[in-house]
Amino acid sequence: MDGMTITGQLVSFVPSTDLDVSEMFYIDTLGFPKISRDPFALVLDGGDGAPVRVTLVQSREETGYTTLGWRVQDLDGAVEGLRERGVEFVRYRGMDQDDHDAWTAPDGMRVVWFRDPHGNVLSLMEERA
Repeated sequence: MDGMTITGQLVSFVPSTDLDVSEMFYIDTLGFPKISRDPFALVLDGGDGAPVRVTLVQSREETGYTTLGWRVQDLDGAVEGLRERGVEFVRYRGMDQDDHDAWTAPDGMRVVWFRDPHGNVLSLMEERA
């Protein structure tokens, strides 16, 4: 299979133990458009038409790492808008995070983290201008 390339649109998956709670968070709080929902998954437009499948699972393990992230143009504005909707951002011990809870990577990218109701870590990132 040397040189094989996968083509097509990337689909992201995130686990949920309660699709009703996920729908309230991802649609009502974060504002993502709903594409569809069935007994197995809630499908969202995660941005630019990229689907995110919030998949029903019986249980999920704590991972601690980021499962979904979005590149945004105005990180501070996005943080303030989400704070107004009740989203709390994560502060990590040992990381120098600013008043918007953003950490600046060595390359200048700024990143913030928050959790969905099921404990999945989500992030927003703004590239250096």
